[in-house]
Amino acid sequence: MREVILCKYGELILKGANRSEFEAKMMKELRQRAKPLGKYTVQYAQSTVFVIPEDEEAQDNIDRMTEEAKHVFGFAGISRAAACEKNMETILAVARDYLPERMAGCRTFKVEAKRSDKTFPLKSPEISGEVGGAILSRMPHLRVDVRNPDIIVKVEVREREAYVHAGQEKGAGGMPSRTAGKGLLLLSGGIDSPVAGFMMAKRGVEIEAVHFDSFPYTSERAREKVFELAKIVTDYTSRMRIHVISLTHIQEEIRDHCDEDYFTLLLRRYMMALSLRVAHNFGCKALITGESLAQVASQTMDALAVTDVMADMPVYRPLIGMDKEEIIAIARKIGTFDTSILPYEDCCTVFTPRHPRTRPELDKVLAEERKIDFDALCDEAWQTRRTVLVRPYAEPYYEEHKTQI
Repeated sequence: MREVILCKYGELILKGANRSEFEAKMMKELRQRAKPLGKYTVQYAQSTVFVIPEDEEAQDNIDRMTEEAKHVFGFAGISRAAACEKNMETILAVARDYLPERMAGCRTFKVEAKRSDKTFPLKSPEISGEVGGAILSRMPHLRVDVRNPDIIVKVEVREREAYVHAGQEKGAGGMPSRTAGKGLLLLSGGIDSPVAGFMMAKRGVEIEAVHFDSFPYTSERAREKVFELAKIVTDYTSRMRIHVISLTHIQEEIRDHCDEDYFTLLLRRYMMALSLRVAHNFGCKALITGESLAQVASQTMDALAVTDVMADMPVYRPLIGMDKEEIIAIARKIGTFDTSILPYEDCCTVFTPRHPRTRPELDKVLAEERKIDFDALCDEAWQTRRTVLVRPYAEPYYEEHKTQI
């Protein structure tokens, strides 16, 4: 019995004349992910991409390949299926032999048939009825429930062959990677920013990142935690380049010369200025942050306005209307949560003011900012920049990356 993976489109089905460009991106991504796992053929037909094992290694690794397919943006559903000849005798034999293991633990089921090949002698309801009978003959403890079944068995009769599968798994959804421009993610070691990066990547945005550290107030382990978070996100995006910039001297200067209540606001303005410099130098069209309205003092409407006035490009905040529980749910889903809560502080927790301003006035912020040399400190911080390339399948998974400006 030969197994294949069926990858079904989501909203991509709504695309028009340019859909082929998106399809090509998704198929290329699948082929790249398949390379370490054996020989696979990746081909398209009738709004489905087929991933077909072509050697024993590939068949042995079909579990891993299925997981890889579930991380490719653009696919709404992923199914493992048995491929067989287009005749009812073979289809029924496959249903009896292939499905019991996949239906273990279920009490109810229904069968849905799709007859793309209109020359096939049975119509879809007839195919469903016969396959349902074959399943009940092998597993008489089951019962049919067409309204709310535990599992849906599907039979697809296509041009070349037929496919039998049970229980479609959710794909990553969204739009194919790197089809909607490049954005710069302000990546910290917390819960929110990796989720924000994932959500924008799901919309087709290529993610570049900037991370600010405060060594020696923050540890090398805190920096590695950020690389680990990036690695988890690259399970979906394939790779990520991170620019690491030190804010240590900037923070010390703000601490020593400015009103403590404005510390976080001033620091955020420096972050914004340096992020914009990275974005302009590396072809990013927007900044991406993990801010959620009113979650902390620096994320009130007034505080965000004080930092946004610095920006000369869009600032995307995909979490802006979410509460913490909603953000945590996504972090758990994509696998970043357990790493995010490791007890290694980032730069935003250094020199935290006791009474931060929640309704700042821009003229007063600027007055505080003028107490130190903004441009000189930005230039000095820029000189500390080093770039790391994160690739999930490489060993080691991150390495210093030389960049030209």
